[in-house]
Order: sequence, then C-alpha cells, then structure tokens
Amino acid sequence: MPKRDLALETLDIATPEHYERHGYPHREWAYLRKHAPVFWYERDNVEPFWAVTKYADIVELGKQPDRFLNAPRLAVFTLDLPPPPENESRHLLNMDPPEHPRYRNVAAKRFTPRAVKGWEPKVRRIAREVVDAAAEREQIDFVRDVSAPITIAVIAEMLGVPREDWQLLFRWTNEIIAPQDPEFQRGGADIEANLDAVRIELFQYFQKLSEERRRKPADDIVSVVANGSVEGKPLPPVELLSYYLLLVVAGNETTRNAMTGGLLALLENPREWEKLRANAGLIGPAVEEIVRWTTPVIQFCRTATRDYELRGQKIRAGQALCLFYPSGNRDEEVFPDGDRFRVDRDPNDHIGFGRGEHVCLGAHLARLEIRCAFEELRRRLVRAELAGPIERVRSSFVGGIKRVPIRWDITA
Repeated sequence: MPKRDLALETLDIATPEHYERHGYPHREWAYLRKHAPVFWYERDNVEPFWAVTKYADIVELGKQPDRFLNAPRLAVFTLDLPPPPENESRHLLNMDPPEHPRYRNVAAKRFTPRAVKGWEPKVRRIAREVVDAAAEREQIDFVRDVSAPITIAVIAEMLGVPREDWQLLFRWTNEIIAPQDPEFQRGGADIEANLDAVRIELFQYFQKLSEERRRKPADDIVSVVANGSVEGKPLPPVELLSYYLLLVVAGNETTRNAMTGGLLALLENPREWEKLRANAGLIGPAVEEIVRWTTPVIQFCRTATRDYELRGQKIRAGQALCLFYPSGNRDEEVFPDGDRFRVDRDPNDHIGFGRGEHVCLGAHLARLEIRCAFEELRRRLVRAELAGPIERVRSSFVGGIKRVPIRWDITA
C-alpha cells in the first residue's frame, strides 16, 4: 500500500498508538524539518504545543533554563493520561534552577566518569553472566533475556536493592513509563488509579529502604540520597522518594531500549555488524551511533517564561515547546546521511542524552552498559536473526521495545 501524502494539518507525532504500531514517525519529523521546523501542533487529543524538530533549535532552547522551564509541563501526553497529582512527584526532570543543580548534586558524584569507571568490572561481569545464561537457548527474547536483565542488575546494584526485589524495579518501570499500554495496566483499574498504585508501592518500598540506610549506611545510592542534604537540610519526603523514582525509571528504561534498538540496527544492517566484528576499535563510535540512532527519550517540553522568536515564529510566554530529540538526531544539516546507521560515524555530536542544564545524569553509565553488552556480543555472537514480530511499547514519550524474539548462534 503506497504511503499517503503528509500534510501539516493531519500528521501525527503525539499519539502513543502511532508509535506502538509504526515506531518513530521519522517521515513526519523530516517533513516538519523541511516545511515547518517550529510548528504549532493543535489536535483534539493533546494540549497544543510548539513542535521543535531541528537540532540547532533543540540545543538553543536546552541551553536557556531561565527562559525555558521544565515545569510545569514535563512532556507531551495525550489527554487520556491524567497529569500527576500536584506536589506528589518532584524530581530532577521537573525542577528548574536554582533548585535543579542543588538536587542534582546530591547524587552527581556517583555518575562522574571516574565513578562510573570504577563500576566497569561489575558491569562486565553482569553482561557476561546474562549472556552466559541466555546462550543456553537457541531462541530468546532479547529484551527479556539480555537487555532488561543487564540494565536492571546494574541500577539495582548501584541503588543497593536486594536481588530478590529486582523484578519489582522492572515492573514499576514499565507501569510508570507506559501507563497507556494495556499490558502494563493492572486489571480493572483505570490509568490514573494504576499510576497512583505504582507510585505508592514504589514510594513505600524506598521509604523503608531509606530508613534502613539512615540507621546503617552502605556504599550505595540509596544511602547517598537518604543521608544527603540540600542547603544543609535533609531532602523533604516527596523530593527524597521522587529521586528514587527517577533513578529507577531512567536507570533502567532508556538504556534497555538503546541496547535493544542497537541490536535491531545491527540485524538490519549486517555490513555494519561485520565492520564491528572486524574492528574492536569501533566499539566506542558504535555506542554513540546506537544512542543517536535509537534516541530512547523521544521528547521533553519546555515552557517559555517570556515572549521569544524562533525561526520567525512568535513563541508567547506560557506556551509549551516540545523538543523531539530523535528528529534532531536525523537533522540533515548536522547528519547529511542521518537515515543511515554507521558504526564508524565520526563526528557524531548527537543529542541522545539531551543538552544543557538537563543533560542526562547517567549518560556515562549508559555508555558503559551499552559498550559492555556489545563487546560481549561482538566476541561471542556468530549469527542472529529475527524469529518473530517486534513488539513496541504504547508510548510517545519513550521509545520502548517490549519484545525482540531472535534465533542466534552464540559461543560459550
């Protein structure tokens, strides 16, 4: 069936079902970059917003936290998803200066390049053990058997969550990040009730763990946050528990999807896989290309604090702008062949981890996890092919992939 022509009045870049069925709307974003790079998007199923699709504009807005605030609108969600209750969740993603840097600094030292380097032996061990276990079968689900176990294990060990509770993190992450996906909804409850139940469970769990770490601190991030302070005072209860919520979700979901999307890219581009297998020195560039190609966080919003002009469009104070990072990472002015996956891409100044004040706190950790996973696969994977349909998460916020069944031949 031929693709229908696009039109500014009807194209869809916000409906979760569209992302679930078709993946990222790269065709629509390319059309917007060409015809309306700053576009007032007004549809019945969302609150209106300015769609920002060019790399330079995303960077420009991201570097002005005083003019463009993360609060009050974190991202574009359709109207069937209720906003979180006010004052019930306050974390780095919905904080602005001067609060944001103060709270970011509570755990920032755990995510510096030097600190992350210290985790490399553990991450390598986790990647090896996970692949060892999966290698016993000829057919696996790459998400369930490889990418999810690696990312859950790493963030759980960093937080100090006991092994018997790791699957709780996986479940909470899915339910929070994709509440509109029927698979992650609890039977009989509506979306709002589901989200409330998940938040309460997660908060109660980490409240108990925080109290334990205050009595007996350990070398983990729960201890750091539980015993941390902002301006000489302990973190208030909502901010404390929201900190854990963010670390659980961001530390698991995004890296897992980058890893999964990276495997899909290599399956779809076998010549690039052969390049990587032939040259171990390409692992670093390949990791950056995987992040650019997958860009797991689709969008965040900024709210203008004053009138602003962008590419001739008059942005009014109080209006929301939605920054579409995957679109920026395919911008023809920065990546002339951006629709090609290339493990040797250089330069590759992508915005897969954001830019500016809110650049991803865990970027160095994510790079390490992806690198260790693909170094293990590069060394051992002989052959792989899809063994069934890919299933994507119903979300226009994070590019989630639920299942990737593959048949593989992998060495011990």
